[in-house]
Amino acid sequence: MTTAVLTPVTASASRPAWRRSVLAVFVGLVANAVVSTGTDIALVAAGVFPPLAEFGRFTAPLLLLALVYRTFYGVLGCYVTARLAPARPMAHSLALGGIGFAIGLAGAIATWQTWTSWYSIAIIAVTLPSAWLGARIAQRRRLRS
Repeated sequence: MTTAVLTPVTASASRPAWRRSVLAVFVGLVANAVVSTGTDIALVAAGVFPPLAEFGRFTAPLLLLALVYRTFYGVLGCYVTARLAPARPMAHSLALGGIGFAIGLAGAIATWQTWTSWYSIAIIAVTLPSAWLGARIAQRRRLRS
């Protein structure tokens, strides 16, 4: 009696691309989180920011500074995702942007009464344009290569 092992060819063939897609989005998310958190900690250590737990001491200029570098890091993270994407870099970048949008929305809901609302709204507002820009830059670099 002969036994045969059946393996679905289509599932195994598509799995590596699927894993690379998830990895691309994950790496972009982690890159964004690491550099954002690192900058926050560095600014606290340098005395520019008050301790992060003291929301009430963040002035509008400090929040604007945070918005600027977080927007830049958002573009950077989405750029990384688009560059690592096995195909459709814009879709991957926008997927990361969607995750960022959801995180921003959750953060806005959680902190709505704790600090200035404009910052929470601004973080949400820049997320998807940052994702688009990161992917667009990556696409242009791919065309030049």
